[in-house]
Amino acid sequence: MTSQKEHKEFHSVDMDDEGWHSPPGYPLEIEQKILAGSLDENHMTGNRTRLLRFKPGAYTTMPFVHDYWEEVYLISGDLVVGGADDAQRASSFSSNTYACRPPGVYHGPFRSETGCLLLEFHYYSGPPAL
Repeated sequence: MTSQKEHKEFHSVDMDDEGWHSPPGYPLEIEQKILAGSLDENHMTGNRTRLLRFKPGAYTTMPFVHDYWEEVYLISGDLVVGGADDAQRASSFSSNTYACRPPGVYHGPFRSETGCLLLEFHYYSGPPAL
């Protein structure tokens, strides 16, 4: 597997149905669309850019942790982080907010009251080469 993403010029992205699917371990109300690249978590190589969307009321129940870098930009909607039980404080975010997480950082659980759209970059070691 190469660590470089494929060359893609400007093209329309189908925001309706084509190419959307629930990632492993996520509820069906949360879907991803891979825009470029691929991530091989078994060999800890690669990088990917994806859209992740939550339908209104969608939620996860457990925090996530992974061994790759993750950058997340909330394009639209609302995202509530934490607060799965009374011991956790919840924080609510709206569009134009950003997170950058190094490997090994626990984050979540997540929920969205109105639904949201996220742009995410995942990569090993450091930012992907341009």
